[in-house]
Amino acid sequence: MRIITGIYKGRHFDIPRSFKARPTTDFAKENIFNVLGAYLDFEGATALDLFSGTGSITLELLSRGCSRVVSVELDRDHHRFICECVKKLGRHDDGSCLPLRGDVFRFVKSCKAQFDFVFADPPYALKELAQIPDLVIDKGLLKDGGVFVLEHGRDHDFTQHRCFREHRQYGSVNFSLFTSAAPAV
Repeated sequence: MRIITGIYKGRHFDIPRSFKARPTTDFAKENIFNVLGAYLDFEGATALDLFSGTGSITLELLSRGCSRVVSVELDRDHHRFICECVKKLGRHDDGSCLPLRGDVFRFVKSCKAQFDFVFADPPYALKELAQIPDLVIDKGLLKDGGVFVLEHGRDHDFTQHRCFREHRQYGSVNFSLFTSAAPAV
């Protein structure tokens, strides 16, 4: 796993072979972050990484200058790996990253914070995947002007969602982008 750009550009982290998570490919990650540059400036932004898996997105967000990144991952080994990577970057004590081990749905229901950017990369076969945009948006996790990105398989289509902005596909990786408010008519 590699950090694409920012202050930690080029840093590599070896993912244990026993991991079930599939990190977002470098190609897909680089391209979606290029698209996101038109929506928001990551410098000083607050971010939430749901279903963090290997922590690839969390680390990329820290590298791009986010002032605070909260990552939520249920798997104990994956959470530990994220904590180790954050520590290797020297960011474990400065308050800029909070890796949480827990259920994403419980976290979202109890979260009182708002973020400039929310990223979710659930298992593609997750039965609740189609509900995630409504959960994130209706709970008010996005600040005004905030952006939510959902990574998903090709079996889902969010183009009719009230806050949908655009869809991007890179190989088998699909991203649907949403903003905090419906577009002006």
